[in-house]
Amino acid sequence: MRYGYWMPVFGGWLRNVADERMEASWDYVRELAIRAEQIGYDLTLIAELNLNDIKGIDAPALDAWSTAAAIAAVTKTQELMVAVRPNFHQPALFAKAAANIDRISGGRLSLNVVSSWWADEAKQYGLQFDQHDDRYARTAEWLEVVKGLWREERLDFSGQFYRTEGAICSPKPAKPPILYAGGESETAKTMIANRCDAYVMHGDPVEAIAPKIADMRARRDAVGGTAMTFGMAAYAIVRDSEAEARRELARILEVRDLPSGYANFDQWLSGTQLERELKLQEYSVSNRGLRPNLVGTPEQIRQRIADYEGAGLDLLLLQMSPQKEEMERFAAQVIGHAAARIPVAA
Repeated sequence: MRYGYWMPVFGGWLRNVADERMEASWDYVRELAIRAEQIGYDLTLIAELNLNDIKGIDAPALDAWSTAAAIAAVTKTQELMVAVRPNFHQPALFAKAAANIDRISGGRLSLNVVSSWWADEAKQYGLQFDQHDDRYARTAEWLEVVKGLWREERLDFSGQFYRTEGAICSPKPAKPPILYAGGESETAKTMIANRCDAYVMHGDPVEAIAPKIADMRARRDAVGGTAMTFGMAAYAIVRDSEAEARRELARILEVRDLPSGYANFDQWLSGTQLERELKLQEYSVSNRGLRPNLVGTPEQIRQRIADYEGAGLDLLLLQMSPQKEEMERFAAQVIGHAAARIPVAA
């Protein structure tokens, strides 16, 4: 299993807890990224939203791509999976900027391609927000332009959404970035099987994840191409006893008077096509992170991770709170990486 962590660009992941002791600041994420490499994390996922989806739209949220460029310059080994939403980025200009960040990182950039769900955000920024299937059509065309510029010396392209005439991208990426994407609609899964390298999923029990992986493998086999890899979001609580872990779970699930982070709950549901009903309580944690049940003792969590590996999962994308302290604990007790015993630098 590879272990990734969500960069806390929103100042946390809990809608019910106002202060999680991890501010949305460059100082915090820089220290977290550097330390994560020392204690065994393979990857960071840097989410892209201009409005704060967790703490409320008036709260600070770090910009994904300027943060990614800065993280690339201060880290050495971890993969930088940065979310990108095609309707927020002109593809030819994006290809140029992303190639430069990949060069800064020494070939560690990957993309989490997100076809958007938040209509109000797009409206606030004066951007097009398409209907569901049109969003995936735009994404497919956007990827053609970006990959074409990374591959060809000059690119001529004429499509429904985008056009280029002899466009140049130089220097090109050190190596082609891995393309991750997620989605549960038929349209999304078809696009991903045809155009991406990896499928990332919201959290779910292993018995729900296993058939999703089998389905995407079959779709990929049908269209040809290299084998896909599979990742899943999860929220982790590791404690010395199950009772301690359950007490922490109860604390983060207590919903009082719907904090501001719940304001877009109905819009999020209407902007997606989920296979299963999402309960309001679950929305207290981002990305269905509690469904994998990575809550308990180190032994219990290691067994659950082994079950996911058996189902074909390759990557866990972990959220924790507070991130620094909980990532240290998870690394020492679950990952078991020898570097977890390195003292924190003064």
